[in-house]
Amino acid sequence: MARYLFSSHDGFGLGHVRRNTLIARAVLAMDPAAEVTIVTGLALKPAWLQHERMDVVRVPSLVKHSSGPYRNPTLPFEQALAGRATLFTDTIRKVRPDVVVVDRHPYGIGGELQEGLQLARSLGSSLVLGLRDVLDEPRVVATELSGAGWEGVEEYFDEVLVYGERHLCDHELEYGLPIPPSYCGWIADRAPRRPRDPALLVVAGGGGGDGAEVFALGAALTRLVRSLRTILVAGPYAARGAVDDLAADEALGVRLQVRRDVAGCAELFAEAHGIVQMAGYNSTFEALAAGVRPVLVPRRNPRREQAIRANRLASLGLADVVDETTPAEEVAWLLSRPRLLTTQALDDAGIRLDGDRRAASAITAHAGVRVG
Repeated sequence: MARYLFSSHDGFGLGHVRRNTLIARAVLAMDPAAEVTIVTGLALKPAWLQHERMDVVRVPSLVKHSSGPYRNPTLPFEQALAGRATLFTDTIRKVRPDVVVVDRHPYGIGGELQEGLQLARSLGSSLVLGLRDVLDEPRVVATELSGAGWEGVEEYFDEVLVYGERHLCDHELEYGLPIPPSYCGWIADRAPRRPRDPALLVVAGGGGGDGAEVFALGAALTRLVRSLRTILVAGPYAARGAVDDLAADEALGVRLQVRRDVAGCAELFAEAHGIVQMAGYNSTFEALAAGVRPVLVPRRNPRREQAIRANRLASLGLADVVDETTPAEEVAWLLSRPRLLTTQALDDAGIRLDGDRRAASAITAHAGVRVG
């Protein structure tokens, strides 16, 4: 029986642990006897994080908001970091994993994974580092890679997986990544295709903490185009008052609804004809998996990752890009253009959306698991 441990730092929103969970589910599908542990600082308990064959270990959260550094809502930073280190090391000692998969930051936000990873190494665990398709501006990432947070990574980790493809972002060329990575395509939840509702617009703001402008744009579009039926997907960090005020606007009536506790956007995207959203990893590729060319409204702080991803997808003909100040009339015109994408269009652009399966195959190989 192979044991796998996935750790994500959880910075702002749900993307890191959501990605780890999708890969973990693919591991369980490939290896029915496997045991999986998810270590996360996510304080919420979304339905997609619950699985009868996955144990979830919660550590103190550290969230980096657009306005400043990482912080915990109740604990001093150093105390939260120490708590994370202790729980991670204790979990390694208890689980004795065959493979440890760390997301984004090799040793954690402030080195809190270092002791636990050293213990895992001494127990014979393989260490795998997972990176999303785009990290940030090249100069910012190059500076990060030259610092203590990446020191010795090439000797420490057995493999680096990039959840994307080289032609969208080459991590060696752009960032100077010290280990040649394996590119395994994008990870995207998906729902069965169904009849499209030509009036349905879905507006998504990621975790919601910085999605107010996107939600306001969705409301403006609904006022402008009276044929639209709009669903705002308000993530768990969305300010309740601001979103509820939009939903209570009598001018919009029943044409605008707010959905909060949704397990990703895949189901809604499968029905929508139009999508306006931020350009975070998960929801962007859920839109492409649903066969819709989204209108992307990327954030540019604290990282420029979303803006880079959005513009590169636009250059491939797979998205349109606007900003928060773009007039609703211009976005409405974009939505009036053909929005649906064929599988062939994704193939022609080199966008493979089987990254969960390919990543799981690479990870299980480190445990010596025979997969079919």
